Amino acid sequence: MTRQITILVVEDEAAIREGLIDVLIFHGYAVESADNGNDGLRMSLSGTFDLVLLDIMLPGIDGYQICNKIREQDRVQPIIMLTAKTSDDEIVHGLRLGADDYVAKPFSVQQLMLRIDAVLRRSKIGIEREKTLVLGGLAVDTDTLLGKRGSQEIAFTKREVELLTYLAANHERPLSREELLAKVWGYGKNLDIETRTVDIHIAKLRRKIEVDAKQPKILVTVRGAGYQLISEQVS
Repeated sequence: MTRQITILVVEDEAAIREGLIDVLIFHGYAVESADNGNDGLRMSLSGTFDLVLLDIMLPGIDGYQICNKIREQDRVQPIIMLTAKTSDDEIVHGLRLGADDYVAKPFSVQQLMLRIDAVLRRSKIGIEREKTLVLGGLAVDTDTLLGKRGSQEIAFTKREVELLTYLAANHERPLSREELLAKVWGYGKNLDIETRTVDIHIAKLRRKIEVDAKQPKILVTVRGAGYQLISEQVS
């Protein structure tokens, strides 16, 4: 018998929380919930959830702190953050802390389920990858999610390693945002998805893999085409 996927909803607004619970149960998920940050943190660190759906503005500990605490303990746990649609800074900060994706309020059920299904699918399947990626002077162990440059150790999230792996496997050409969303995040092509997820993850990776993130030499932007890992820097 297949185990039922369990999602933790951390949301303090009762109407939104109850609506999310109803929608998720209708789509076949088991759901637990918390209406404040303290309970949300305690439950999310239990390691019993397939996905944490996390609001930012919470009483007690906010969503940023919860996301950060989860990532300190578990760099694989799927996390989707709920953000105010007009708050671009919230989106950027949440993804920098290690969230896999975000859903902007107000959101449609279709968009919500698309994001959830894609994140869950990628967390189960992953991407076939080499054990070690060598990017210039940085070696990334794709199993432990740790990189080393000399004596410096750099931690990556699972999503960052999946993105690097796909870029490395296709280093001979630039990859569009749409292709990366489809292949790394699991979104179907030609879907109208408003998201800065790819750009923000690219910026995060540059801060980790580049000597100077403002003048990238390993992970470059190809104007009008997308992003590309420079082949002489990749092995």
